Amino acid sequence: MTISIDLESTEGEWFQFFGSRIDPSTGETIFEEPTSDARVQIRSMAPFFEERIAIRKRSIEHVYNPKTRAMERISYYPELTLAEAKVEREDAWDYCITALENFKDSKTGELIVCTRENKLKLMKVPVFDRFIARCLQILASTGVKAKEEAEKN
Repeated sequence: MTISIDLESTEGEWFQFFGSRIDPSTGETIFEEPTSDARVQIRSMAPFFEERIAIRKRSIEHVYNPKTRAMERISYYPELTLAEAKVEREDAWDYCITALENFKDSKTGELIVCTRENKLKLMKVPVFDRFIARCLQILASTGVKAKEEAEKN
């Protein structure tokens, strides 16, 4: 039997939405069991940031090294301005969240459509932000485990 896998697929993994809360006595995040059929499709942000770093311009300076008494060439990526960092963070969330299912707006009762604007609004909701962070953590840890398993074989 053969298995067909789409090597170009970058849509992400589906996660059923689970709530969370912060325990006031310990400050720890407590994740709850899923109670609805709402789910989110998420992909790793690693390719996004790899691409961003690849297109950034490196700065090069010559700096005096007192130990060697010579000028040394150093290169680095300049820090982003606050505005640039905000845009990059928003772009990262837009890239990461690829689909939403069964999320309703509490005011209108209508389903929330998976648009950039709605993704950014959802990321401002603490419980949703914690959910996405936990899902990315799960994706990263399963990626490490898969890599370790592949290296063993």
